[in-house]
Amino acid sequence: MTTPLMLRSCGRGMHFTARKTKQRSTGMRPMSIDSQPPSAKQNLTWPKYLDIRRQKRRWETAVTIPCTLLGLAGGVTYFGSLETDATKLIMGIDPMFFYGGCTVACMGLGYLIGPVVGSACWRLTHRRTMGLIEEKDREFHKRIVKNRVDPTAQSATNPVPDYHGEKVGSLHQYRQWLRDQAKFRRKAQFDEQ
Repeated sequence: MTTPLMLRSCGRGMHFTARKTKQRSTGMRPMSIDSQPPSAKQNLTWPKYLDIRRQKRRWETAVTIPCTLLGLAGGVTYFGSLETDATKLIMGIDPMFFYGGCTVACMGLGYLIGPVVGSACWRLTHRRTMGLIEEKDREFHKRIVKNRVDPTAQSATNPVPDYHGEKVGSLHQYRQWLRDQAKFRRKAQFDEQ
């Protein structure tokens, strides 16, 4: 491997640079002296973070639907194959109603497991940026906690608007969330006086 020196012109004068004419095929990338891990050089903007957060929510919803159907199918398969005796009650309930309730419970379990599985799948596909995303998550949560209203002031006519900020998916929605929180504060304060 040879590294000839080349004279190159830039805006401030002439510089000597080394240029490799042949590259090794070791499979490793050459590292520069000032190289940092990719996560240190990157910065996640708020619009990009909120877009990622919306995508994560979509993944969770998309995986919830098949998990719910799988839970229902599993419940129907298992409880539908059991032999029942209509004269013997199960915990004081007719066996058909009991097995039907258990089948619905299996579907509910699938519904609860779906977002967890969707989040895990999403995390697997976004491993490289998880550090940045988790850092923004913490900062976003601090902002939500700082700006959300006191839920003890809610009433039937004035419910708390999106207490955890779960529906925030863009800067426009975040600003709307802040306006809704301020509106709730004004209403709650006006009702007390």
